[in-house]
Amino acid sequence: MSEAILQVEDLHIWFDLDEGELHAVQGVSFELEPGERMGLVGESGCGKTTTILAVMGLLPANASVAGRVLFNGEDILEEGENTVAPHRWKDIAMVFQGAMNAFNPVKRIGDQIAEPMELHGTARGRQAKGRVGDLLELVGIPGSRADRYPHEFSGGMRQRAAIAMALACGPKILLADEPTTALDVMVQAQILELLVGLTEELGLALVFVTHDLPVVAQTCGRAAVMYAGRIAEEGATADLYHDARHPYTRLLFAATPDLHGKEKIISIPGSPPRLDRVITGCPFQPRCDRAFAPCPTVTPRTVSVAERHVAACHLNEVPAERLGGAGATGAR
Repeated sequence: MSEAILQVEDLHIWFDLDEGELHAVQGVSFELEPGERMGLVGESGCGKTTTILAVMGLLPANASVAGRVLFNGEDILEEGENTVAPHRWKDIAMVFQGAMNAFNPVKRIGDQIAEPMELHGTARGRQAKGRVGDLLELVGIPGSRADRYPHEFSGGMRQRAAIAMALACGPKILLADEPTTALDVMVQAQILELLVGLTEELGLALVFVTHDLPVVAQTCGRAAVMYAGRIAEEGATADLYHDARHPYTRLLFAATPDLHGKEKIISIPGSPPRLDRVITGCPFQPRCDRAFAPCPTVTPRTVSVAERHVAACHLNEVPAERLGGAGATGAR
């Protein structure tokens, strides 16, 4: 097994709001190996985007962070902006959810792609301009279009340009925050194919944030399922599908349309809990179809259920015969 290039250890994130404190991320931990593609999955509001913004050091001023983010063993959040800034874009880069919002509308695309290079001193002037053309070609855009403005690009081309900008300084890790949102199905497929191809060609490690489990199954070998600011389950995507060990993971798969029409879509009742309130017991318990005695009052531990497969569910700590055979396994 390769040594992890990125380690997130017991990450907590709070936001100070007028209404009080919101504990958005609660003890998240995961590792990413060089060249590995990992999905970060869950419903809106579960803390996925907040987690990767913390890795980049891009949280707003009202956020407080505890825990560690290690890049090649170095804690890049230890001294705040002083330690994270040298790594931002150079070692760890991000593709934002809305490409139109990621670009300055009054600056040319090429100038914006060149900006991280000039900031980190990896290329300047004519050399940077040449690299911009190469990057655009790499993501499927003619280099001659570097002098265009963002509004002159289609949605798919803007997303490709955003990927080119993320690659500007040759990072080792790419964080993609729902990069196919608001794109039509054909363009989504092209962007996914591009991301997978780039990770293989350039040896990039990828964290792919999405609520779409089939996309994760298509692009990532491993996934972490988040709920209420915590990781409910993490493991190989094949293991999560065939042997889900948390009811939330199983229900997420059950809520996914079956293209072959063999399985009925089952929606998950209720809504995720509010994170500005104290959660007692398992956060998924009010929506769970397999809740039992300890769930309302005892917070489940994260336990290993197989090699590189962990889950935070009481069902994994109780023999199946005591539950009448109703375990947590099975995708549907």
